[in-house]
Amino acid sequence: MSSAVRMMAVTTAVLLSASALSGCGASTQTTPSTHVPAAVQPSPTQQFNDIDVQFVQQMIVHHQQALMMAQMAADKAADADVKQLAVEIEQEQTPEIEQMSTSLAQWGKPAPSMGPGMAMPSMPMGPGMMPSMGPMPDMGQMQNMAGEQFDRMFLQMMIAHHEGAVAMAEAEIAGGADPAVMQLAEKIQASQSAQIEQMRQMLGATPSPTS
Repeated sequence: MSSAVRMMAVTTAVLLSASALSGCGASTQTTPSTHVPAAVQPSPTQQFNDIDVQFVQQMIVHHQQALMMAQMAADKAADADVKQLAVEIEQEQTPEIEQMSTSLAQWGKPAPSMGPGMAMPSMPMGPGMMPSMGPMPDMGQMQNMAGEQFDRMFLQMMIAHHEGAVAMAEAEIAGGADPAVMQLAEKIQASQSAQIEQMRQMLGATPSPTS
């Protein structure tokens, strides 16, 4: 009888030992799975379209033209308000050029040529695409002016130039895809529209050149 008890005790011990080993085995098998991360999501791709690219490429050149005019005003303008406006244009548009150049680099798109003719890269045009930025202002005509005559010409040309920028910004807002570029377009639209009104008021106060 004691022999049978001993046999049952041994059997029970063996079974318990096997169960424990089995549990350990299951634990070692399932533990790694608890540390396996969920499928890694790729970082979101930058969203941009042809309108973004056109806007940035054209606006860089457009800003460069405005900076050239502003630098001329620093030397030739007679009115202190015209000089101050030129300073504000330069301070505002220089960092915008840097931001737009960075966007082009991130997209792998070419920067516009900044040579004497400021030629633009060839880009398709069609419905919904960026409007033309217009001809380059006649810098030679401004070079031959000074004082009040220069002030009046500067304001007239900068108003027309800003109007082109506003039209380009509106096209970007309507059809662009890159959030940062669209936000920049909204800033350009607001700031240059305000400057247009400011320059119109200044132009009304600027005496017409005598013939």
